[in-house]
Amino acid sequence: MQSIAFVVPLLPGKAEMDRQAMESCWRGERKAAHRAARERQGVTRETVWAQKTPAGDVAVVLLEAHDLKRAFQGIASSDDPFDEWFRAHSLEVHGIDLTQPLPLPELVLDFRSDSAENG
Repeated sequence: MQSIAFVVPLLPGKAEMDRQAMESCWRGERKAAHRAARERQGVTRETVWAQKTPAGDVAVVLLEAHDLKRAFQGIASSDDPFDEWFRAHSLEVHGIDLTQPLPLPELVLDFRSDSAENG
């Protein structure tokens, strides 16, 4: 299993729009389409937090998949209506074009307690 966490900025005035969109994917009208899309892409977990910072609002994202590269490629290139909506939403609220490669974070610390490492 592979996992990655990253932060994406929310454009000014777009935090509530993003919150409502993520809610629709989690518990609302887009729930089934979101689940189907992520299962197609091999995503086993997707978690998003909204975070206010002095520099502006951000979304903190955690993704887990057996193959993250495949998952990102699926999100970027799928012609499924949900994936097309998701890419348009990301461009509108984050200013990020998901059809282009994202600069991924560099792992600089990975602490695990002895009990976590040994089950």
